[in-house]
Amino acid sequence: MGVFDKLGQALGSAKEINVEDYMNSVEMEDVDLLHEPADMYIKPVSCVSEDDVKPIEEELARKNIILLDIGELNKRPTTRNNIISELKRYVDKINGDIGQIDANRVLITPAKVKIVKRKKGGK
Repeated sequence: MGVFDKLGQALGSAKEINVEDYMNSVEMEDVDLLHEPADMYIKPVSCVSEDDVKPIEEELARKNIILLDIGELNKRPTTRNNIISELKRYVDKINGDIGQIDANRVLITPAKVKIVKRKKGGK
């Protein structure tokens, strides 16, 4: 029995903790043990319905960059167009930016982050 076990018993908390279970728990979901907290993050988000728009807007308000997967929405073009239009309106309102990377991915940036949308020609 180790010192911490004896201390735990003395304090009335002799319950063992499985470290792996704790690390996989919801409490640890947003904890990055390897890096210091950043000013902004690039977050991959999959969008499948209109219900996903509000959480995307909340991430942008937190100054995070969104890498949006619209692969599932491509099966429903009207829904996809409505969602992209709604996100464009929000991005314009906050002075962010939005740009399509390919058929299944869209990059969305928060306020004061712009996307260069044209390729520079090489000389």
